Amino acid sequence: MATTSLTTLELLVAVDTHGSISAAARALAVAQPTASAGLRRLERRLGLDLVARGARGTALTPTGQAVAGWARDVVAASDRFEAAVVGLRAGPTTALRVAASLTVAEYLVPRWLALIAAQEGPADVELVVRNSSDVMEMVLAGDAGLGFVESLGVRRGLRSRTVAHDELVAVVAPGHPWARRRAVGPSELLGGRLVLREAGSGTREILERALASVGEEIPGHLPTLGSTSALKAAVQHGGQVAVLSGLTVADDVAAGRLVAVPVDGVDLTRRLRVVWRDGSTPSATARRLSAVALGMPS
Repeated sequence: MATTSLTTLELLVAVDTHGSISAAARALAVAQPTASAGLRRLERRLGLDLVARGARGTALTPTGQAVAGWARDVVAASDRFEAAVVGLRAGPTTALRVAASLTVAEYLVPRWLALIAAQEGPADVELVVRNSSDVMEMVLAGDAGLGFVESLGVRRGLRSRTVAHDELVAVVAPGHPWARRRAVGPSELLGGRLVLREAGSGTREILERALASVGEEIPGHLPTLGSTSALKAAVQHGGQVAVLSGLTVADDVAAGRLVAVPVDGVDLTRRLRVVWRDGSTPSATARRLSAVALGMPS
């Protein structure tokens, strides 16, 4: 069989995407007769009927749809190849990709980068915000050169060092009945319209472990939200209760927007860690950021 050209495969994919030869021709900026001739050549080359032609127009046959699906993979692979070649011509990037949990990304990394900028000039860093579980996955996969997590432990294949300490606190709105309480117990917390971070977040993992240590378990029906800001809004405007990092609520508590309520009988302290892949050699920027994080009080 003669070699199938990428151009004709792109044409077949365009027909599948846009629904007709005329629409595909417009999308590819070619004349419709040229597109029709290209599809006929492809049919002859493959020995298959790909297009059903009739008085009401054209459409792909079931065979044509199947071949278009395979052709789409080939076209996508070609696009990735071209992008990789362009990247090679541009030369290697010097930017450090840092993945960080929400608490660290919002409240600590900006301080560390500001210190580096004041001492040495701006660091070439791309910051990606994920929950702690996803951060570790990214570092293990090589998608981030450095990670910052707030989980109880780190995955196998990673090395870590503690950069800061934090403590979780329950927070309520100033008008909440608990706002004048000195503390609440674990069972009260679970029965008090508690709203949680999503599974995989370090904040939730710490809370689950602390409650389990006193024989309590978080019910499966409690609502979950994917960000600290959303939890604060639920507390301030919805009369709910959240357990959040002391770092993330310090300004709100000082301004009177939230009230912190200790939880009796459970240890809600945690370590914030920098993680990197075992066996890898961190870049100069990664080493500098780690050094600043390790040397700067939280």
